[in-house]
Amino acid sequence: MVDLTTTYMGMTLKHPIIPSASPLSRTLEGIKSMEDAGAAAVVMYSLFEEQIEGESHLLDHYLNYGSESFAEALDYFPDMDSYNVGPDSYLNLIRCAKEATDIPIIGSLNGVSTGGWTEYARNIQEAGADALELNIYYIPTDPSMSGSDVEQMYLDVVREVKQSVSIPVAVKVGPFFSSFAYMATRFQQTGADALVIFNRFYQPDFDLERLEVTPNLALSTNAALRLPLRWIAILYGRVPIDMALTSGIHSVDDVLKGLMAGANVTMMASELLGNGVGRIGQVVENLGLWLEEREYESVKQMQGSMSQQHVAEPDAFERANYMRVLQSWRQDPTGALIL
Repeated sequence: MVDLTTTYMGMTLKHPIIPSASPLSRTLEGIKSMEDAGAAAVVMYSLFEEQIEGESHLLDHYLNYGSESFAEALDYFPDMDSYNVGPDSYLNLIRCAKEATDIPIIGSLNGVSTGGWTEYARNIQEAGADALELNIYYIPTDPSMSGSDVEQMYLDVVREVKQSVSIPVAVKVGPFFSSFAYMATRFQQTGADALVIFNRFYQPDFDLERLEVTPNLALSTNAALRLPLRWIAILYGRVPIDMALTSGIHSVDDVLKGLMAGANVTMMASELLGNGVGRIGQVVENLGLWLEEREYESVKQMQGSMSQQHVAEPDAFERANYMRVLQSWRQDPTGALIL
């Protein structure tokens, strides 16, 4: 019997597949259905900083023009009066989920500032969450704000939240730092227990008829796997921090690649939203079969086996891969480009 267990932020999980933050966890029924389907843990949908502030003009903007600019929403944010997505309802849902399920429940906060947001992290802990995921979403548009200023803002949020709670804290960020390896180290030194790699930053589009900036949403494909896969493989064994791979996880092959790169867990949302939560059990079953057929004894035996430190060609994760890809293109006799 293959041992599928893994550890993530000090929690022992029955396997490495976790539903990431999405609308599927907005109700107790949704959370229970994911547990019934075999989820090892569930990340709650994100509570946004603007929702906590309540009177922020940004809240009104996103409620009216669509929250797809945030990475986990599938549709326009529902009216807060008719849909329980406010701060109090969020805490109550965590309490109910802890009473009704036997799997870890991970709270999720999405924001950019300190202060009241960190206070709410304590409230999430007191509601019973087993861990907290900080989804730090920030687009620096001020030309006077330097890269180091942006980095320090991220670190300040992590530091203050870690000082306010005792439960493990994961940091979910995008790849847009001048040196992501350096920032990964700084997050770990600041106290983060895990990195969730990477947030998906949906980009707006232009409506040429109405001359409006409109939100644009597309569920991920497994092509999105390559960027987080590369960075987890680079960081594994170099930065002593747990890692979750999110974005692009759709099949057992994607899970296997994430684990071989060095991820402790792999997170999926788009696959579940598109094909149902039953996909969790199917992927878990396929994971066990794959490992058994190749005579692996455990998931841990495989973890990090394809990281940069363990592959025969470490340069494949750096410029060598870039040059090889570009040089692999050629023209056929008709002039068409082929790979």
